[in-house]
Amino acid sequence: MAEENMQKTAQAAPQQDLNELLRVRREKLAQLQADGKDPFRITKYDVTHHSTDIKDNFEIMEGTTVRIAGRIMSKRVMGKASFCNVQDLKGNIQSYVARDSIGEAPYADFKKFDVGDIVGIEGEVFKTKTGEISVHATEVTLLSKSLQVLPEKYHGLTNTDIRYRQRYTDLIMNADVKETFVKRSKIISAIRHYLDGQGFMEVETPMLVANAGGASARPFETHYNALDEDVKLRISLELYLKRLIVGGLERVYEIGRVFRNEGLDTRHNPEFTLMELYQAYTDYHGMMDLTENLFRYLAEEVCGTTTITYGEHTIDLGQPFERMTMIEAVKKYTGVDFDEIKDTAEAKKIADEKDVHYEARHEKGDILNLFFEEFVEEHLIQPTFIMDHPVEVSPLTKRKPDKPDYVERFELFINTWEMCNAYSELNDPIDQRERFKAQEAALAAGDEEANTTDEDFMNALEIGMPPTGGIGYGIDRLVMLLTNSPAIRDVLLFPTMKSLQ
Repeated sequence: MAEENMQKTAQAAPQQDLNELLRVRREKLAQLQADGKDPFRITKYDVTHHSTDIKDNFEIMEGTTVRIAGRIMSKRVMGKASFCNVQDLKGNIQSYVARDSIGEAPYADFKKFDVGDIVGIEGEVFKTKTGEISVHATEVTLLSKSLQVLPEKYHGLTNTDIRYRQRYTDLIMNADVKETFVKRSKIISAIRHYLDGQGFMEVETPMLVANAGGASARPFETHYNALDEDVKLRISLELYLKRLIVGGLERVYEIGRVFRNEGLDTRHNPEFTLMELYQAYTDYHGMMDLTENLFRYLAEEVCGTTTITYGEHTIDLGQPFERMTMIEAVKKYTGVDFDEIKDTAEAKKIADEKDVHYEARHEKGDILNLFFEEFVEEHLIQPTFIMDHPVEVSPLTKRKPDKPDYVERFELFINTWEMCNAYSELNDPIDQRERFKAQEAALAAGDEEANTTDEDFMNALEIGMPPTGGIGYGIDRLVMLLTNSPAIRDVLLFPTMKSLQ
């Protein structure tokens, strides 16, 4: 019993120490406020330079007066002079703070500052005797008092659950995390620059919709009080963007959030960023060319090379991307040629022989797709376009004129992941209505991800949509690839997490 009590005391000690540190910080704030030095009353601070601006241009800036601001990440007090390291958006820089330079009272205040406090420092750029570029402070201003304690600097913040829940702390403690999100912003900016240069127009379409169509996914549902109507959060951008093609906007794209009521794993989050684009008067071959050029452009712009590393793989985006039909890919990796399979019954028989699980409702095309998922995807490391999917798994796609059981569709696979999905878009309203009927039958049979008929979209198609190529890109997965990030949560600033009870 005595030993158990000792263990409990040992476990409680760190928490007691932390509570004491937090108490001291609040007392410091109270004293500052009592002395008329409340940092929270300061509304602005004029910053002239960031840390890396100074370091990268030291030869020009030596002796220059600068004003920097950021968070104190370390502090070393040595009698009449001290050093502190200040971290800002671009990096960090050392500051030399001496009593004789800033005054006795301000120096006494500075000595009470804590790691985590946010400060503004004015001073001259110089190099210490040890050769470190620094700012010799002439004025130090406390801009915000940190009332919490940052993780211990030598171990950082490594607990992934805390990192995702407290991304603000993660960004402070882990420079590589900040770099990932800076790179994410550059990727999205580069996408916009590329597409704008190709004559595309960026648009915005509704997130709250009566009919969540355009993809196979279960939607989130909510209630719109003002209209007393049930609505859904969109699962795709497709059907509204196609309405704009009907309206004569020949090249459109949207980068936006979509929402799918599905599970969480390393590559899926229920809300994610999707980009879809549509171009009139082209087909899926045009979309392939655009995609290949876009991916190559992004790698060059963001990574500085078309040869990138992801995990243990080196991926070459500079070489022409391989192009295979789904039938060719399945034949290559299984030896099974679906061109030789006459009907669904024969397909199911071969599936049984290969231990491929299927449902009673599945047709021959569904089983081809199951074979692809089971035996092919794992081999697709280098960029590969998989083309000509079966019509059963492609309800919005134009049939191949010479092979009507298949459609003009492709998916780009890199590192075994589906990176995008593209179609020669179905613009025949009669065929589209039949596809919607088949989707509703699937829904009635228990497929919760099946679409329902969107009558307004049908009306748009009947007005007339030109031949059109369309494509959807998962932006988060693209960012994972270009930043060598192992999980989707690593590229989402605030990933979905189960609430703490």
